[in-house]
Amino acid sequence: MEPNSLRGELVLSNVSKSFGDTIAVDNFSEHFEPGKYICLLGPSGCGKSTTLRMIAGHESVTSGDITLEGKSIAKLRPAQRGTAMMFQSYALFPHLNVLDNVAFSLKMKGVDLAARNNKAHELLELVHMDEFANRLPDQLSGGQQQRVALARSLITEPSLLLLDEPLSALDPFLRIRMRAELSRLQRELGITFIHVTHSQDEAMALSDKIVLMNNAVIEQAGTPMDVFNKPKTEFVARFMGGHNVINTGGEVFAIRTDRTRVDKGKRGIPGLVSNIEFLGRTVDVSMDCSGIEVVASMSDDSFYDSTFEEGETVNVHWSPNDLHALTSQ
Repeated sequence: MEPNSLRGELVLSNVSKSFGDTIAVDNFSEHFEPGKYICLLGPSGCGKSTTLRMIAGHESVTSGDITLEGKSIAKLRPAQRGTAMMFQSYALFPHLNVLDNVAFSLKMKGVDLAARNNKAHELLELVHMDEFANRLPDQLSGGQQQRVALARSLITEPSLLLLDEPLSALDPFLRIRMRAELSRLQRELGITFIHVTHSQDEAMALSDKIVLMNNAVIEQAGTPMDVFNKPKTEFVARFMGGHNVINTGGEVFAIRTDRTRVDKGKRGIPGLVSNIEFLGRTVDVSMDCSGIEVVASMSDDSFYDSTFEEGETVNVHWSPNDLHALTSQ
């Protein structure tokens, strides 16, 4: 793949999608820099998969424009866009072996057998699957099928790879392994990946940029560090997790749970311990503070030194410097 400063640069300008009276995506505008890993994140029904499908050409754009490398692609057929899409189901042909699955799109383009097989082997080596070239899909594990689907998506040398919840069918251990593989592939290939997920951990682990959607619009976009540490709204703070939302005198603030302190002293506000969750490296202590649930994430050592119990009254406090103001929605 030849280097190109614009390769994979994508711009969505006031893109909307309606299904009858239902607005699925509302005025979506965002610039995706070339060669970056972007995650479209949000709850079910927020419009993230519809946005991905409009980029791919599998859904029409009701209004607005989509440009890839400076050229409008909104009215082009999927095969004309220079994009490739990896579906959640992987959609491998069950009657074709791994090599033929990967080479299939080149066969449809009329590429000769030797050339397409050479290219397929090259991609299978990239995803560490060349030794399985002669197996059928049902002879592979879920993770192996995913690698084959990735190789098949990449064989046409797309400028942009679109991934629709590619890790959702995998068990937690394999999901973490495949996150590392996706990150490695994106760095090695240097092309733009746009990955739809509802997992906050997945988005933060993989992406250079998170676009968090809610109710058909972009709620916040930025680096994982900015979106997590500087949530703009109550929705962002609650959806990303790891935050308490505190209303003080009509102003709303977020405070990270790991910077929320709890002890048996006299400073802070009183809270009744309502639940204790052991999470391995940390322990989450939930407290009812006059009807507001507040969580303090503690190291396991700190928790066992403190010996809190459910039903016990404790005091909750934090540094004012750790409070982050939220805008009204």
